[in-house]
Amino acid sequence: MQSRRSPAPCFPMHCGKCLCKPNMAAACLRTFGQVSRLVVRIRNVRTSAVAALIPAVYMQGTGRLHDTSGSGLRTKIFSAAPRGGGGSATAFAFAVGGGFGLYQIIKFYFQHHYAEECLDHTFDTELKLTLYQYKTCPSCSVVRAFLEYHGFDYEIVEVNPISRQEIEWSTYRNVPILVVDGSEAVQLNDASLIISTLKTYLINKNKTISDTLIYYPEYKTTNSLGNEVTEYCNKYWVMLNEIKVEDVYPCKTTRKEEVRWRMWADDWLVPLISPNMFRSPAEALASCDNIVRLGNFGPIDGFIARYLGAVAMFFFSKFLKFRHRLQDDVREDLYKALNEWVTAIGRKRKFMGGPHPNLADLAVYGVLRVMEGLKSFDDIMENTKVKAWYQRVEKAIQQQQGRSQRSQRPRPITERFHP
Repeated sequence: MQSRRSPAPCFPMHCGKCLCKPNMAAACLRTFGQVSRLVVRIRNVRTSAVAALIPAVYMQGTGRLHDTSGSGLRTKIFSAAPRGGGGSATAFAFAVGGGFGLYQIIKFYFQHHYAEECLDHTFDTELKLTLYQYKTCPSCSVVRAFLEYHGFDYEIVEVNPISRQEIEWSTYRNVPILVVDGSEAVQLNDASLIISTLKTYLINKNKTISDTLIYYPEYKTTNSLGNEVTEYCNKYWVMLNEIKVEDVYPCKTTRKEEVRWRMWADDWLVPLISPNMFRSPAEALASCDNIVRLGNFGPIDGFIARYLGAVAMFFFSKFLKFRHRLQDDVREDLYKALNEWVTAIGRKRKFMGGPHPNLADLAVYGVLRVMEGLKSFDDIMENTKVKAWYQRVEKAIQQQQGRSQRSQRPRPITERFHP
């Protein structure tokens, strides 16, 4: 299998600055307007001293003179006949330009409407999904946000972080793991890969999950700690043909913008979470208590995770602070990151995806959601501009039909999964 080249890094651009369809229509109107101005003559008229600097404009074919002389602005109608067909050329230019511009606007509207309708209905699927997770894991929370927003029914298996016996059947020992039971059983690892694969599958229903995975070949690499890890090419990209790209991403830059901020969430926002959740001994204890309360722990495991885990995570957060070169008060880095995110969305958009959340919105929301109920969450709601956006995403997810059923026992695994 020939591996696809990873896309080049991209930078965020706002939809208002790109060549989307309404701007194309405006450009057409401006072009034909320039043609029409060829038949416009500017004549000087006798004006008062006050109005001498303002020219009168006479448009042949209409016989209309706009003059500012005298007591005020007045319009005079002339009976002069058009010369050289100038009026007809003007009317033709504006008619063609206006008609083409109107066509582009209508086309854009129906494309966008079709995309929303298409996506709303393609989320109905007979796939049986099982998510193996830790409740308070940021990556697992991102996958849940995606599944819930897109209307999936799925089963949750809460994994014990210490024994991990719920995933002993898999050679992949991390979470999240999503098992897809359809015509065949497929195992998906890595949150970003899970989301991109499912979104691609939902839009291209003629392909199976296994067929879709071909777009995301895996490779081995070494992380910053010197450990060998598995990565996936194109894992931040929804793979579409040229026709479907316009339906899903009507504006040319929105696709690159979505990829850029999904990468930002993984590479920068996620590393900020632990140093902030375990910033002080009191916050570390509260965070570990929350983890034990929401997770799958036995009495002994819970005691170890709550108290010894709090001590370990407090010192580990200091290591992360040094590793990522964070400020003395790591909250300031988190505040700055979230304000950067809100600024990128801008005032004219409800979400990064425009009128609806896109994959970047769901990724950032999923990461932040793991801090709910903690002091760090209260602080970011109070000291950044992210609250209004966060509540909009939360409401959008609640309006969808995604449901989960928690199970403490893993489903029997009898199939051989794709890695």
